[in-house]
Amino acid sequence: MKVAILSRNSHLYSTKRLLQAVQEAGHTGIIVDHSLCDLIIEQEGPSIIYKGEKLTDIDAIIPRIGASVTFYGTAVVRQFELMGVFSAVESQAIVRSRDKLRSLQILSKAGLGMPKTAFTNFSKGGEKQIVEHVGGAPLIIKLLEGTQGLGVVLAETKKAGQSVIEAFHGLKARIIVQEFIKEAKGADIRAFIVNGKVVGAMKRQGAEGEFRSNLHRGGKAELIKLSKSEKQAALGAAKALGLAVAGVDMLQSDRGPLILEVNSSPGLEGIEKATGINIAGKIIEYIEEFAGKKNSARKIKE
Repeated sequence: MKVAILSRNSHLYSTKRLLQAVQEAGHTGIIVDHSLCDLIIEQEGPSIIYKGEKLTDIDAIIPRIGASVTFYGTAVVRQFELMGVFSAVESQAIVRSRDKLRSLQILSKAGLGMPKTAFTNFSKGGEKQIVEHVGGAPLIIKLLEGTQGLGVVLAETKKAGQSVIEAFHGLKARIIVQEFIKEAKGADIRAFIVNGKVVGAMKRQGAEGEFRSNLHRGGKAELIKLSKSEKQAALGAAKALGLAVAGVDMLQSDRGPLILEVNSSPGLEGIEKATGINIAGKIIEYIEEFAGKKNSARKIKE
């Protein structure tokens, strides 16, 4: 089987680990920079040109699509899907998860726990009202396009919250406002999902004086055993968004696990080092099972 890892940086830990796992499983692995793919759309059917050559012998792809190239990256994934190539993460599921507002709406409809969230088309003086919608201060203000903890602000007072919201509004930036979960104490949980199973989980603790727990912001990670409710919440979130491979971020609260975000291209370094589990290998096992079935069906049809 030939597996293509869609990544713009071959030196990233996740990219290297996935390539290693493909090769250790006895398959052929290549890294394809999706930003350099040309999509050909014609009557004969869709095709992809990469570095001057047509890609014709790929059995499966593992998308590692960065947030800054979501539109083009998902178009490339969709092109592969239309060519009959199995994708570890479906293009439409990536689109759902990347839109923070849309993903929260989907999770809310599914009845999953989450911090109370508000989004509005601001009018003059509406800053005070939206702060009240989430229970007042302290509160969290997030840019919808932010990643890795960037564009996230903690407002300690109502006045500070209103000022930050007004500033973002003046910059025409789209934001959501969320209640602050004090009892989480600057920590969150990431559950890694592969094919409807939790294959690893870690607790991330923010650096001293930091309310964000992201490892990119200096947080630390450790192995954690999920409770039944935490496992159900993580699996439910991945299922609601249609993600076979996902990193589900949750807060521990007095009312149970609260979903923060569902990541369609979760990093492997933190979770593998914290748990000691070969997460990359789990992803390859999933691909072997489903890409094999799809390729067998395609051969029979041909």
